[in-house]
Amino acid sequence: MRAMVLEKIGQPLALRDLPKPKPGHGQLLVRVNTCAVCRTDLHIVDGELPNPKLPLILGHQIVGRVEQINQSVDGFSIGDRIGVPWLGWTDGECTYCRSDRENLCDRAKFTGYTIDGGYAEFTVADARYCFRLPDELFDVDLAAEAGLAEAAVAPLLCAGMLGYRSYWKTGDARRLGIYGFGNAAYLIAQVALYQQKEIFAFTRPGDKAGQDAARSLGAVWAGGSDEMPPERLGAAIIFAPVGALVPAALRALAKGGVVVCGGIHMSDIPSFPYVDLWNERVISSVANLTRRDGEEFLKIAARIPVKTKVKTFPLEQANTALEKFRAGKLDATAVLVT
Repeated sequence: MRAMVLEKIGQPLALRDLPKPKPGHGQLLVRVNTCAVCRTDLHIVDGELPNPKLPLILGHQIVGRVEQINQSVDGFSIGDRIGVPWLGWTDGECTYCRSDRENLCDRAKFTGYTIDGGYAEFTVADARYCFRLPDELFDVDLAAEAGLAEAAVAPLLCAGMLGYRSYWKTGDARRLGIYGFGNAAYLIAQVALYQQKEIFAFTRPGDKAGQDAARSLGAVWAGGSDEMPPERLGAAIIFAPVGALVPAALRALAKGGVVVCGGIHMSDIPSFPYVDLWNERVISSVANLTRRDGEEFLKIAARIPVKTKVKTFPLEQANTALEKFRAGKLDATAVLVT
């Protein structure tokens, strides 16, 4: 099979011809149709996330079909269309797993980080952590420009699911600030608007195009991250990996509000006066996702339906997609097509 392989941190991925993997106990062999590119992939390539498996096949927003089933697996059939997310395996035995917090499992394995992912024509995945993708996701026009339904669905597997967990942590806050109006924000804002929340969008200072896009989606206000919103926020989600946004978001909160840091990596948070945190304001991070998060999000995404914006690239152009992402030259989610 063809695969784009990270062989050394900081270097471009290499196109390699590798043996097709075989599914082990509890695993499925998946024929990858599409795999969306995530900012986490850049963090891995750039060495900002420690100890990745090397050599490594990146990619954790996979849409494909079941090609082969290990005899130990029940509940799947050849040809089933499934999604493979970031959380790829947990031990099921630790304190976290036994308390419905499997996303915190100390022994967890992650697709495209500690186990091979979807920048390839085939991958193997633990059947327990694969999502059956409802037909409704493919019956509606999620992204007409995608040209391929699987490409339009791929961003839901991380930007959507992890974004949904971040959104879930904001509770019933009516006024919701979103810092960093990229792929995850675009998806989760649609959920929030569907649930009649008010969206306040924060972009890079001077990013008029981004602010206009947020307003056209339905945001009641859009401005730079250096601005204060016209009203105090009940909650804020920070999707941009910029630690300095944490104290900025705290200052925009009403009493009792929460700032949710929705990324897996963030630059250092600068010091700030205690008064900005006082009055029962809260800072929370999000670590990975649970299967329950994914199942809930897929149901609501199909019901709304959540629209995606994608730009497709052939598998062998993965480096081009990553570089355009890094340089901020994409106004949509890059999706690799095998």
